Amino acid sequence: MNLLQRRALTGTSLLVIALLFIASVMLVGVLFRGVRLDLTANQLYTVSDGTRAVVNQLDEPVQLYFYFSEQAAADIPHLRTYAQRVRELLEEIAAGSGGKVRLEVIDPEPFSEAEDRATAAGLQGVPLGNGQGSLFFGLAGTNSTDGAMAIPFFQPDKEAFLEYDVAKLINGLSGKEKPVIGMLSTLEIGPGFDPAARRVTDGAVVYGELKNLFEVKQVEKTVTSIDEEIELLMLVHPKGLSTDTLYAIDQFVMRGGRLIVFVDPHAEMEQAGQGVDPTQAMFESKSSNLDTLFKAWGIKFDPEQVVLDAELGLPIQSRPDRGPSPHLAILGLGVEQLNQNDVVSAQLEAVNMSTAGHFVVLDGATANWEALAQSSANSTTVATDRVRFLPDPDQLFNEFVPSKERYVLAGRLSGQLNTAFPDRSGDGHLSETREPANVILFADTDLLTDRLWVQVQQFFSQKVMNAFANNGDFIINAADNMVGSADLISVRTRPSSARPFDTVEALKRAADDRFRSKERELQAQLSETERKLSELQDNRSDQSSTLLTEEQRQALERFQDEKLRIRKELRQVQHQLNDDIQKLGTQLKFLNILGVPLVLTVIALVFALLRLRQRKEVQP
Repeated sequence: MNLLQRRALTGTSLLVIALLFIASVMLVGVLFRGVRLDLTANQLYTVSDGTRAVVNQLDEPVQLYFYFSEQAAADIPHLRTYAQRVRELLEEIAAGSGGKVRLEVIDPEPFSEAEDRATAAGLQGVPLGNGQGSLFFGLAGTNSTDGAMAIPFFQPDKEAFLEYDVAKLINGLSGKEKPVIGMLSTLEIGPGFDPAARRVTDGAVVYGELKNLFEVKQVEKTVTSIDEEIELLMLVHPKGLSTDTLYAIDQFVMRGGRLIVFVDPHAEMEQAGQGVDPTQAMFESKSSNLDTLFKAWGIKFDPEQVVLDAELGLPIQSRPDRGPSPHLAILGLGVEQLNQNDVVSAQLEAVNMSTAGHFVVLDGATANWEALAQSSANSTTVATDRVRFLPDPDQLFNEFVPSKERYVLAGRLSGQLNTAFPDRSGDGHLSETREPANVILFADTDLLTDRLWVQVQQFFSQKVMNAFANNGDFIINAADNMVGSADLISVRTRPSSARPFDTVEALKRAADDRFRSKERELQAQLSETERKLSELQDNRSDQSSTLLTEEQRQALERFQDEKLRIRKELRQVQHQLNDDIQKLGTQLKFLNILGVPLVLTVIALVFALLRLRQRKEVQP
C-alpha cells in the first residue's frame, strides 16, 4: 500500500468516525430526550414531586409568560443571575409537563407593546429613571377559560419561595373556584357594632385580609355539622363548645378538611358579655382549649401555663414615671425562633405574641409534629393567674429561672389521625382520617390583634396600614398553604442557589470577634482613665486651676501610649484577616489552575503505564 492509499484510507476512516459520532449523538438525543442529571449540591434543578403532581392534574394547558428586561438589568449582575435561575426552573417545569405548561420568554423593551402587555398582566415595573423606562421581572399565566394570574416581581430575597410561588400560580390556573374558609370564633375579630360608641367596627386587620383573599363564612359555635363546601376551618378561642360541635369538628378533619386552631391560656382580647358585672368578669378564666381533640391526636395544651422568655421579652412602658422594660410574657419572635424550612413560617422576620401557651407531644403519638414557632432557651412557664393579676410586669423577673427548654408556640400536625369519639357510630362516621391530615395549632389568640403587629391610621378618609411585625403574613401564609391541594402543601421552601464562601465568612467572623474584643478593651481602659483623672482632679488642693498636675499628665501619657498600642493591634488583626483570605484564595487558585490538571495528568500517566505493561506481557 503506497503513501497515497494510506492517506485516503486515513481520511475515509476519519470521515466514518465523524459520521458515527454525529449519528450516535442524534440517537442519544432521541432515546434520552428529556433525561436530565442534576449534580448541584441542593438539587436546585430538580422539580419537587408536589409541583409535578400539580402540573399533572391540569385538565387543560396553561400558558406562562416570563418577562425579564435583559438590557435594563445589564448592570445588575445579581438580578441577572437570579433571572437565569428563575428561567431554568420554568423551563424545567415546562419540559417535564408533557405539553400542559407552555412557556414564552419575553424581553419587554421600553415603550414597546410587550411592555404594555406586561403592565396589563399585572406585572410591576421598577422605574429606572433618566428616560430608560422600567425593569420588569415577573411571571404572568393564563388558561383556556380567560383565567389570569401573575407574580408581579420576583424578589431575590424570597428565592426560598420560588418553586412554591410558581406551583401556586399554576395551581390557581387549574380552574378551581375561590377557596371557602369557615370561621368559628368566640372573639370579636370580624366587623361588628360598638354599642358604647354607637358605630360599626371594621374588625381586626387580619380578618379583612382573609376576606380579600378567600370566601369567609361564619360558623356558629352551636353547629353540629360542617358544610362540605368549607375547605379550611379556623377555630379562634374555642371555649364552651358542646360535645356535638366537637364531634362535627372531629369528623370534618377525619374526612380531609384542613384545620387551624388558635387557643390561649389568657386571651386578652376577650370581652365580658353584656350585663356581666365587670368585677366578676375580672376573675373569670379567659382560657380556651380543645382538650378532647388534642388528646386523641397526641397533643397536650395546658391552659394554666403561660410562657415567659427573658431573651424575647418586648420592652413595654407600664408606668409613665418609668422607662420601657422587657415584659417577659409579651414575646417578639425573630428568624431564629421561626421554622425556616416550612413555607408558612419561612422568611418571616418578626412575630409578636402575648401571654402565649405551648404545646407538648404526648407519649405514643403517631402523627408528625413540626414546630413552626418556638421560644428561646432562656424561657420558662408560669401560672396563668400570675399574669392575669399582675400590676407590675417587672415582678415577672422575681424567681424567674430559665428551664433551658424551647417551648413550641405554634406547630403543624400531619399524618394519620384517629377520631376523638371512637364510641360514636352511624351514617358517615369515620374512625380515622381518609387521607393524611393537616392541622396548624397556635398557642395564642392575641397575635391576631392589631396592637401586636400593625398600626392603622386615617389619611384623607383612607385607611393606611403600617405593619411592624409579620403576624398577618403568618396567618395568611397558614391559610393560603392549607387551602391548597395536598400536592401544593408538600412544596416547601428550597435552598438558595447562592453558595456563600463559608470559610471566608468564618475567617471574617473570627477576626471581627477579636476586633470587637479589642474595642471593648479600649473602651474599658478609656472609662477607667477618665475615672482616675476625675479622682485626681477631685483630690487636688487647687480646684480652680485648669492646668494638669504632673500625676495627671503622666497618667494621660500612659493612656495615650496604650491607646496607640491597641490601635496597632487592631490594624494587625485586620491585616491578619486579609492575609488569611489571600492565602485561601491562593490555595483555591492553585487547586483550580494546577491541582486538577496535575491529578488528571497523574491518572493519565498511570493508565498509560498500565497499558504499556499489558502490551509487554502480551508480546512473546
